[in-house]
Formats: sequence, structure tokens, C-alpha cells
Amino acid sequence: MSFQTHYKYLIIGAGIHGLSTAFHLAKELRLKKQGSGKDILVIDKSAIGAGASGIACGIIRNNYYQPAMQELIAHSVSRWEEDAEGYGYLPVGYMQISPESMHEDVAEIYGRQKDISYESEFIEGEKDCLRYMRDKVFDDWQAENITSILHEKRGGYAQNARSLYRLADKAEAERARIVTGVEVTGFLDNGYLKGVETTRGNIQCDCVIIGAGPWVENFWKMLDLPERIDIKDGDGKVHKDIRMWTFWCLQEGTLGVKPAYGMDNRGKMPPVIHVDTDAPLHSSEDGSLITDEMWGIYYKPDFNFRGIQGGSMPSKVEKKEVKVDPYGIDSPDFVVGVEFTHMWTSALAHCQKRYEDKYLRYKDEPSGGLGAFSPDSFPIFDFVKENCYLIADSSHGYKMIGVGDLVAKEIMGEEQTLLKPFRFDRYEKGELLPESNSPFPWS
Repeated sequence: MSFQTHYKYLIIGAGIHGLSTAFHLAKELRLKKQGSGKDILVIDKSAIGAGASGIACGIIRNNYYQPAMQELIAHSVSRWEEDAEGYGYLPVGYMQISPESMHEDVAEIYGRQKDISYESEFIEGEKDCLRYMRDKVFDDWQAENITSILHEKRGGYAQNARSLYRLADKAEAERARIVTGVEVTGFLDNGYLKGVETTRGNIQCDCVIIGAGPWVENFWKMLDLPERIDIKDGDGKVHKDIRMWTFWCLQEGTLGVKPAYGMDNRGKMPPVIHVDTDAPLHSSEDGSLITDEMWGIYYKPDFNFRGIQGGSMPSKVEKKEVKVDPYGIDSPDFVVGVEFTHMWTSALAHCQKRYEDKYLRYKDEPSGGLGAFSPDSFPIFDFVKENCYLIADSSHGYKMIGVGDLVAKEIMGEEQTLLKPFRFDRYEKGELLPESNSPFPWS
């Protein structure tokens, strides 16, 4: 397939951010009569959704401790709601179920959700939490050491392939071009990017937008940006020589029972369940102790995955050199193993009695992926060169379908308040996002 050798806007990556940006940018150009989608080319070295967006479990939640993240996600949830059927979005809600050590944090999250009119309910106290779960959600609920529940009435999850192809259709309807099988090998850079070098020849452009997910480090290096940086924390202390990108193995899998097995007391789809607890976790196979430290899981019945699908805390990749390719289930290194299977199925049994004897139904198939995280584990949305915009989602990506809408406006010269907290210079200025007490690095 041939294509022009010059485009005004070149978007790298056909995942959730690249496709959303292409669609919204094309629409902005048309509405403002400053061009059209014909000015936009999206390229991807593999295929639409071949990266992290394509293997995402699809959860859409807003239980963030950081006000900036909460506002950004609320914006994205609104975008999901605009075309729920087209995106395969199921607004079943989301439940953050937590121990006392997280109680105060979750209460703050709930307070801010009220402030931004994000509908949710907050339940406090061990007895009331147990009663709420058994009466309104699962009558076989039995998780221990739970003293708060944040029940988000918005959010839920979406079918990733359906949503990505829906975005691609919308972008192409606006006349943007999407070409796969084109790998970027370098930039035509003399201080101002003139274009990119690819396996299909050079492509000249006026503006580059990078939305490459876990491949962000490759592009960071191509742009000759620093591999290590100094970071000022909130107390003014400077931490020297911090690695810019680190990798975490994302641990997810599926229990091979019919999705209907996971329905709620009404026989309907329950909210997505996320449990963090400091209760000791024992094996559902032999009763042995797995951990007596904080642990967390999430899960949902999912007809797309044909079972009960979910995951647990990621594991940090300690290697100095991380090979992102081959990615996903094709990776020889970064797929989940027996330790995850044992922990996750036992955690399901800890939460609900119905799963106590179901560990043998775990689907023994490759799953999991790799996430590239920034120094504070939160996204970077910024111009990293005069005409090069970086969307580095730090593995928060799929749920943030609305980021492309905001980035498109910034490309058109309209600075977006929701994106300002995620500038690269926050590390130098000491304007880091606050940390929570969750065992997950992205909460």
C-alpha cells in the first residue's frame, strides 16, 4: 500500500491514544476550517491494537488518589459514555474494596469524586462493608480486613478490539489515513523534526505525535532525550540520576468458568471488583500461606475473555536492558507463570466462596504484558521537541480514551488544563503527583 511522503501531522502508534488523537484532530481541523483528516497519517509497525491497548483487560475506573488523575479520568469516562455501544463499553461500575491502612486515602478519593460530580457511594466499617457486599452484590462474599468500599456508579469495562476499531472507523470517516506495517527507525532531526525514517522510506511532516505505549523508551532514545534525570520531590530534595523509564510485568489471566458463574445476586453483571487487603492470603489448594503482606487483585466476568478475567499487582522488571519485542503473549519473558496463577485463584477464593475449588479451571494460556512507567508512575503529556508531542501513558492508557481529544486541542494551540499536571518539567519543579497507600504503583 502506498502513501504520500508528506503529511502535516504524523501519529505514531495505532492504539487507544493514537487513534483517539487522529479522530479528534481530524474533527478539529474540519470544524475550524484549518484542514481535514487528509492532513493526518497514523502509522504502526504491526497492526491496530497490536500493543498494550489490544491486550488490555479494558477496566475503566476513577479510584485515583491524585486529583489531577481523577479529573482526567472523569473526562475520559464521559467520552466512553458518548458512544457506549460502539465502543463495546459496559458501564457496570467499579468497586474499590480496601483495608484500614487505605481508609483515609479512599475517603479523600470519595470526597473529590463528590466535588467533581462523579457519582459514587462510600461504605465504612467492617460490619457495614460485609453487609453491603452480601446484600447488594455477592451473597457469598467473605474477604477479610475490609473497612471501606468505594462503589463508583460510573465506569466499568470495555471490549478493547471493538473500541479500537470503532475509533479507527471514526478517524477514517474524517479522512485520516491509517497505515500498518510501517516501523519508525529514526527521526529527521536538525533541532526541529522534519519527519521520520521508516522501513517504508522517509515521511516528511510538520508535527509528530508519539503514542507508542510500552515502546516509549525506544522513541525517547531516538529523540536523544536523557535516559536518567534529577527529580525534586515535594520537600524540595533533589534525587539524582533517576532512570527515566522502568518496566513492570502486568499480571493478568482468566478463570475458565462461564462468565455467568460470576454474576451478582440479581443474576446480572456485577461491578468490576478491586480488592486490596492486608489479610493473610492462604492457598486455596493446600492452605499454605502465600503472603502476610498487603496484596491486591481485580476481576470481572467477561464474555470477551470467556471467563472470569482479572489480575494482580505488577512485578517490577529488574533487567537493565528490557526487550519489549516480541510483545504480549508472544514474549518469552513477560507472561504470567504459576506463581501468579496460584496467588490469583487463591485470592478469588479468599473473596468469594464460589471460587474455593475452582483453581483447576484457570486457563493455562499465555497472558500478561509489559508496561513502561515514568519515574513517578504517572503519564507525561507534553511537547518534548518544538514540534513533537509525546503521549506517554505510564500504563494508565486504555481507560483514558479522552486524552486524544485533549491532545488534539493542544496540537491546535489550545493548552488544556487537564493535561498541565502531566508535563515533563514537573520532575525539575518538584510538582509530583501525590502517592497513595495502594499496592499498585498506578493508583
